[in-house]
Amino acid sequence: MQQSKNVVGAKIRGFRESRNISVEEIAQRSGLSVEQINSIESNETLPSLGPLIKIARALGVRLGTFMDDNDALGPVVCRAADREKETSISFSNDATDARKHMEYHPLAQQKAGRHMEPFIIDIHPEESLKYQLSDHEGEEFIYVMQGEIEIVYGKETYHLKEGDSIFYDSIVKHHVHGAPGKAAKILAMVYIPF
Repeated sequence: MQQSKNVVGAKIRGFRESRNISVEEIAQRSGLSVEQINSIESNETLPSLGPLIKIARALGVRLGTFMDDNDALGPVVCRAADREKETSISFSNDATDARKHMEYHPLAQQKAGRHMEPFIIDIHPEESLKYQLSDHEGEEFIYVMQGEIEIVYGKETYHLKEGDSIFYDSIVKHHVHGAPGKAAKILAMVYIPF
């Protein structure tokens, strides 16, 4: 079950081409630029979840479709030992120098028809305090397993330590990152209505 940024871009292009939709039409439907779509499809950048959700909506598919390996109809069990062997997915916030600040370990890639995306996320310390806020439909729940994080949510900043959690509407512009100079591991659930 290997997953990489190359797979995501190829899947997006494949879905778009199978539906005979132009890059320009996806850009118009999603509110993203043609350059952003081309950059994602050619694997130059892997953006934050917000743009991927907008592309999924424009294509009429779930976000998880870009990350799925199989389509299991029943329960899906993700063993810790298997998760450690898998390649993680790294997202940036449209900044090429911040591509590795978060490594997503999907927990339900095989589950068909899901509207919730569970992840274990390793957050690496960031050198720069510059980041781009993102927003998308739905809700997010984050539980801090290790370390400390900050969440910029609208005009507020929340500092969470191990054992803390937060639940928020992701339509409000936000950014999740390690507390200054700190790494963290979080459990994140992203709910996207479809």
